[in-house]
Amino acid sequence: MVPLDDTTPWEAVAAGAAGAGLLQGLTGFAFSLVALSIWTWALTPQQAAPLAVFGALLGQFASLTAIRGGFDMPRIAPMIVAGWLGVPIGALLLHNADPERFKLVIGVLLSGFCLFTLVVRDPPTIRGGGRGIDAAAGLIGGVLGGLGGMSGFVPAVWTQLRGWKRDLRRATMQAYNIAMHVVTIAVYWRTGELREVDWKLFLVVAPAMLIPSYLGARVYRRASDNAFKQIVLLVLLLTGVALAYHAARAIWR
Repeated sequence: MVPLDDTTPWEAVAAGAAGAGLLQGLTGFAFSLVALSIWTWALTPQQAAPLAVFGALLGQFASLTAIRGGFDMPRIAPMIVAGWLGVPIGALLLHNADPERFKLVIGVLLSGFCLFTLVVRDPPTIRGGGRGIDAAAGLIGGVLGGLGGMSGFVPAVWTQLRGWKRDLRRATMQAYNIAMHVVTIAVYWRTGELREVDWKLFLVVAPAMLIPSYLGARVYRRASDNAFKQIVLLVLLLTGVALAYHAARAIWR
């Protein structure tokens, strides 16, 4: 087996896009978290983040057919507006990101997401706080979106804690993530982050992620809970822990 540190950018991009596309089809988000956990071994944060945003946006459009419930714009609007305010903050953090600390953040977030999804079956419902606290979750998601297209992580957990129905959560995350990714790409273009990326790598992301994303969306429509999804999350948990461990060792060394 080739060590991750020795993979070429082409190999790393293809592998990350395929694995991330599958999970995005299953969950409606998480493309960037999964892809970055692989891409950061071979690319700098400034190279990996635009690819992650591009792939995540493409995956959102590819999995739109998985939405079965309607959108509730009064609920989602505060999250989107606050998220847009957070995107430039995340882009600024990305511009100055240290590769090892960036890996540590990705590893911790990926591990936390997988642990929450695997362990918390019936989370407590939070009913207080109104639209303001929903907007706060959207703001944090926007910051993470600007940092690397990871806008869906916090809002996804938050909408579950809010007790929203499964299809409503899926539709909400679809609209929220599309709104964040479009603005993030615009900010990257404006700040020059897109110049850091070899444009040929964008052509690798698209075909590598589209078919797995479509398959993941079909699995989502057929089952709400299945052993396959649990296995995927367990593998991703191990990936996140390994990434965080190696990054922490490099930082503390």
